[in-house]
Amino acid sequence: MKVPFATFLPMHNEIRQELDSAYNRVLDKSYFIQGDECRKFEEEFAEYCGVKYCVGVATGLDALFLILKAMNIGNGDEVIVPSNTYIATALAVSYTGAKPVFVEPEIETFNINSSRIEEKITSNTKAIIAVHLQGRTADMEAINVIAKKHNLKVIEDAAQAHGAKYKGKKAGSLGDAAGFSFYPGKNLGALGDGGCVTTNNKELADKVRALGNYGSDYKYHNIYKGVNSRLDEIQAAFLRVKLPNLDRWNENRRATAKKYFEGIKNPLLKLPLKSTDEFEHIYHVFVIRCDKRDELEKYLNENGIGTLKHYPIPMHEQECYKDLAIKHGELPIAEEISRTVLSIPMYYEMTDEEVNYVIDKINEFK
Repeated sequence: MKVPFATFLPMHNEIRQELDSAYNRVLDKSYFIQGDECRKFEEEFAEYCGVKYCVGVATGLDALFLILKAMNIGNGDEVIVPSNTYIATALAVSYTGAKPVFVEPEIETFNINSSRIEEKITSNTKAIIAVHLQGRTADMEAINVIAKKHNLKVIEDAAQAHGAKYKGKKAGSLGDAAGFSFYPGKNLGALGDGGCVTTNNKELADKVRALGNYGSDYKYHNIYKGVNSRLDEIQAAFLRVKLPNLDRWNENRRATAKKYFEGIKNPLLKLPLKSTDEFEHIYHVFVIRCDKRDELEKYLNENGIGTLKHYPIPMHEQECYKDLAIKHGELPIAEEISRTVLSIPMYYEMTDEEVNYVIDKINEFK
């Protein structure tokens, strides 16, 4: 039997007619940038997240970069970033000219350890980026308390957290601003690249919008040295079709996760934390840890089960961040996570046969 790491077919087959209609609607209008589809999606996603403003951009990386630029963060500044995250989080900081300062995660949650943030704060620190990794929110109450104490901005990297909740509030509404990615593999994914910024701050939203439109507040009038980063009409139309289904799709993922929790009994493995009322997980990925990770990966792949490693090389050991001069062993938790994590199949409408096959093969691993 073969079980892919992920597939979009069950999801897209359900809504194929609506996707086709959305495509035809945009094609018939012949209006492809900054039109009604993007405006309506921004309104709908802002309402979904429980915020006042949403600004569509080209990618999740751009979303974080534009937030930082709109906050006037740049050369000489420092931004707190989890040491365990996808590299885009740190790259957004680097692109502004600021320095990413890595803080270790909690190994049980994979998210930034709020108790270790203050030791990394200096007079140059301007913001904290809290990543909601794998679909579980960071400990936002503690992070916001620290930020308020030190007069810092709080930015959510919600690229993996569409619909995740912290104490009843959705990701995207838990800090000063949030960046989302709509990369196709996300729980709310476009059919190409896309992203957005959410915030309750009108001034920030307006500045992000201008910065992402060549620095223009209206046509041919440029008040900033901006970039080209806009969510196009086709992707916005597709996202509008998908958004009303998001909570149902997330619930389906939680049901699959429940089966994994109940079925996987192999003592060699450590499973992720379960969804709770306080931290409502959306299981963007289902990440296990194993000291024999490479052997497990090979074994599962040989048995037709797709896997990925999120992420195999910690950021401080990537070639591009050698300039930070962080030696091996200085961020041991990030290094241990990179050495032991393995993501197993997780997607909408996994069949019982597929889930049980994955469980059985994992339990048979020695």
